[in-house]
Amino acid sequence: MQAYRFALDPNVGQEQALRSHCGAARAAYNWAVSWVTASWWQRKAEVSYGIGDEELTPWRPWSLPALRKEFNQVKTTDPRFAAWWEENSKEAYSTGLANAAAAFDNYAKSKQGKRKSARVGVPRRKSKRKARLACRFTTGAIRIEPDGRHVTLPRLGTLRTHEPTLKLLALIQAGAARILSTTVRHERGRWFASFQVETAREITRVDRPHTAVGIDLGVKHLAILADSSGEIRYEPNPKHLDGALKLPRFHSRRASRREGPDRRTGQKPSRRWEKANAERNKIHHRVANLRTDALHKLTTRVRTEYGTVVIEDLNVAGMLRNKRLARRVADAGFGEIRCQLTYKGQWNGCRTIVANRWYPSCKICSACGAVKAKLPLHVRVFTCDVCGLVLDRDENAASNLAALAAAASTGTGVAGDQDAPSVSKPRGADRKTRRQRPGRNPGRGGRAGGATLPHQRQQEARDRRQDTEALTLW
Repeated sequence: MQAYRFALDPNVGQEQALRSHCGAARAAYNWAVSWVTASWWQRKAEVSYGIGDEELTPWRPWSLPALRKEFNQVKTTDPRFAAWWEENSKEAYSTGLANAAAAFDNYAKSKQGKRKSARVGVPRRKSKRKARLACRFTTGAIRIEPDGRHVTLPRLGTLRTHEPTLKLLALIQAGAARILSTTVRHERGRWFASFQVETAREITRVDRPHTAVGIDLGVKHLAILADSSGEIRYEPNPKHLDGALKLPRFHSRRASRREGPDRRTGQKPSRRWEKANAERNKIHHRVANLRTDALHKLTTRVRTEYGTVVIEDLNVAGMLRNKRLARRVADAGFGEIRCQLTYKGQWNGCRTIVANRWYPSCKICSACGAVKAKLPLHVRVFTCDVCGLVLDRDENAASNLAALAAAASTGTGVAGDQDAPSVSKPRGADRKTRRQRPGRNPGRGGRAGGATLPHQRQQEARDRRQDTEALTLW
């Protein structure tokens, strides 16, 4: 599965139709959320009246077939949809209903402790002002036109693309690709069409298939690469936002002096504010495009050279809570680097090794293996107390990450192999931390409809033993 994304150049009528389809998807999503949660609030009210469990209002299902069946019965009679639902494709409403079903599934799995990521709350309605404009098409006339400059979508007709589509067109004409779905989205001031394609991709051989490289990400230097042959390279940090920060500040001050929108009073923005806001957004869009281009070039260059890449499992969300580093960490794009290295490695048939988040790559001596108990962030030079090695902190970390590739293949125990005997380490070298502070509202009751999910009475997820492996193979 691969995505091909093209920028669109719609005319005035086509842009209005695109916004109408995205608004229809948002309206269907809001209807589904309200329809499902209405039964939860009704049951909560009935419980407060003393009604027994057998006589309570039944739970409403949130599966996609159930939502689609109910919406098809309601859309012709409900005054919120009866006057305009025929103007858009059925795929617009299916997009909203599918998103609602996925949101409720994620909430249920999070409630039961089956979801690995952060806890997900009850789905809420999307605001017209903040919702991202997006719509997905899975059926109907979806094709790339033979001229290589137009695409055809259901009910939207033929739209011109800002860039040629010859690469995808050649694959389709050769029978090497098949379009499964298309998603139109408005972001960074433009409309984009993303085609999900099933294609046969040939594995390309990398330049150094038997060489492993460890990548340590940073702010001063975007990446420090240390391979198994002893070569160390520094990738400079472009710092696109810092370089262009003067212009956003100027335009932000200019927009603040003009009459902007106010939700409390219902005040609409002036034309001069909209013009200043568009100028400010244009600068941010350019910075985002430059950052995306630089990250793709870096990850492609690494993946075409090395057969094994070792990266760290960084807590990027935690780094963004540091007010001193948040802006620079966000500008570097640590999470995007790991994502691109992972899927581009799968394209080339290479290995991606993810070191455990608690693996002390900076505290281990790359020469003798001794572990420091403490190494503050402001100390940029690593000095080993055992062998006397003096090395840059980031170079030492990258070298330790490169050594993990050998530990993953041989199982020597250096990387924390489970079969190897445990070795005691200094106090604080590999200590796991956990959140001890309770939630904001510890005495707050459960959600509407009771504390348990419909048609399943599950216990709350308790603390589970964390995985102690130092490596994860992708």
